[in-house]
Amino acid sequence: MRVPTTRSEQFEAIAPSRAVDEISAQVRAMIADGKLKPGDRLPAERDLSARLHVSRNTLREALRALEHAGIIEMRKGASGGAFVLPGNSSVIVNGLRDLYHLGAINPEQLTEARIWLSEIVVRVACERATEDDLAALDANINAAAAMAADANFDERARLNREFHVILARATRNPIMAITMESLMAVFAQFIARIGPSDNPFILPSRKRFMKHLRARDADSAVAEMTKVLGRLKTQYLSQWDARSAA
Repeated sequence: MRVPTTRSEQFEAIAPSRAVDEISAQVRAMIADGKLKPGDRLPAERDLSARLHVSRNTLREALRALEHAGIIEMRKGASGGAFVLPGNSSVIVNGLRDLYHLGAINPEQLTEARIWLSEIVVRVACERATEDDLAALDANINAAAAMAADANFDERARLNREFHVILARATRNPIMAITMESLMAVFAQFIARIGPSDNPFILPSRKRFMKHLRARDADSAVAEMTKVLGRLKTQYLSQWDARSAA
């Protein structure tokens, strides 16, 4: 087990005018240089604020910013403090979701990006997907079919989004998986706004897609995925326009 370390001697005093930003920059730089690693504990507030020549309130503001960015975790108690976190996709997921809420991403761009990203994911998954990946996709399809029979739209929609995330993980590329996870998180918000819809063509398409995926037929798999996503794009944008008009 890694023993948490403190490295107060490596921090440098900073200018007060940009204290919060500079504290964050120092911590990020030390992580990038390997001077701080996941699991390491930053020095105690009193020691670190003295080393940086800033008030403890300023230091706390910088630590909160780092925590919100997913860089550190603040723990309470006698063995608590600020600990460096391992990599986490939640920052990217939340960032993309915030962009959507702020209007920087519109429905046309969202649905278009899903089609483009999915084509890359499908081609790579056709090369790299394992039997475990195929089994996970089959289990997802079966679960979605059960939700369709129960008319449970919310759970069915969640499973349909999860299908894309499982497929992206089959690429064995964390960037593709995180990007798809972020995109699906935004889609969850988008679908919640336009409301439920009946899409009986999705499950038959999934079954055809899986045949192509098992055969490692990338062109046919891409064609099937692009067709169904294009149909969904038209439907979703129509729902969005109707909602906007109302």
